[in-house]
Amino acid sequence: MANFGMLGMDWQQRINWDRLRTYRLERARAKMKEHGLGAMLLMYDENIRYVTSTLTPGWNKLKPGLRYAMLCGDDAPVLFEQGDIGMQVRRHSPWLPKENVRYSYAWIKGAAGPASDQQVKKFTKAVIQEMKKSNVDGMKLGVDFIDINLIDAFKDAGIEWTDGMTAMMEARAIKNEDEQECIRMVGAIGDAAHWECMNFLKPGLTENQVTAHIMEFLYNIPGIEDVEDVIVSSGPNTWPNWRNFSDRIIKPGEIVFMDLAALTWNGYKSCYYRTYCVGKEPTEHQNEIYAEALKWLYDAIREVTLVLLPKILLQNGLQLKFGVIKKRMRLQQTFGDTALGLRNMTSQ
Repeated sequence: MANFGMLGMDWQQRINWDRLRTYRLERARAKMKEHGLGAMLLMYDENIRYVTSTLTPGWNKLKPGLRYAMLCGDDAPVLFEQGDIGMQVRRHSPWLPKENVRYSYAWIKGAAGPASDQQVKKFTKAVIQEMKKSNVDGMKLGVDFIDINLIDAFKDAGIEWTDGMTAMMEARAIKNEDEQECIRMVGAIGDAAHWECMNFLKPGLTENQVTAHIMEFLYNIPGIEDVEDVIVSSGPNTWPNWRNFSDRIIKPGEIVFMDLAALTWNGYKSCYYRTYCVGKEPTEHQNEIYAEALKWLYDAIREVTLVLLPKILLQNGLQLKFGVIKKRMRLQQTFGDTALGLRNMTSQ
C-alpha cells in the first residue's frame, strides 16, 4: 500500500519531486562518467524522462528521434523537442534552462532518401555543437538507439559512439526514496484496478468490454498518463496466452487472465497480472495447473531475490540484509496464495 496520498500537501512531506529529479539527473551523469563517456544521446522515452523529467506524448513513444535529449559533461541536459511543443516544455518544466530546449531534427519512421540525409546532417551538427559547448568533443558519445543513417553520419563527422544504454540502465536500477514511493503508488493503483475487475467481471461480458471498463477506471485516476494495454484473455485464449483481447464472450467457469500492461503513474510503471475463475468454483484440474504456475513464479522470485539481487547490490556498493529478505519470503509464502491466487468469481 502506498504510504501517503497522491496530491502534494503543505502539511505533509510526500514525494519530493525536486529531490527525485536531481537524484535521477546526477545518477545518470555519474554512470555516464563511470563508463568513460563524455556525453550521452538519449532517444528512448524512459531515458529522456529520467534525465530531463519531461513527458513524452503517447504518439511519440514508438518513434525514437521525434524528440531526444543530450547530457554532456557537467552541463544541464538539452532537450530537442518535437515542433512547437518546446514552448509548452519551457512553461511547464522550469528546471530545464529555457535555452536548452531546442527543435528536434527527426527522420526515423518519417523520412527516407534525400529528406533523411538532410535531417541527419542537421542532427549530427547539433550533436557536435553541444559536445563542443561542454568541452567533451573528442570523447565517446553513448547512445541508447542507433540508426543506419546515424552510423554513416557519425563516421563521416568523426564521432566515436558506443553503447549508452548500459549506463542508463545501471543508473535507473537503483531507486531513491521518492521513486520507491512512486512504485508503491502505481502498485496500489494496480490493486484497485484488479479489485474493480473482480467486481465487474461476470459471464456474458466480452473481453473487450472488460478492457474498456478498466481503461476508463484507470484514466480517471490523477497522475495516470499511459496504459499500454489492458489484456483480457478468456477460455482458450489464456493458453498459450495471446496477450490481447477480442469480442469473445466469457462463459461460466472459464479462466480469465487480466494483465495491466505498462500501467504508468508519473512515469513509473507496473505490469500486474491476475487470474480469475468466472461464475463457478475452479475445478480440481484448474487448481492444479494454477498451483504449478504459482510454483514457477515463486521459484523465479527466490532466484532473483536470493541470488541475483545480492550481486547487483554489491556491484553498486550496497549490502543486502538476508534476514529481512528471508522474512519477506516467509510472508510471501504465508499470504501469497491470497495475494496472487486464483480469484473465485462465484458471486457473479
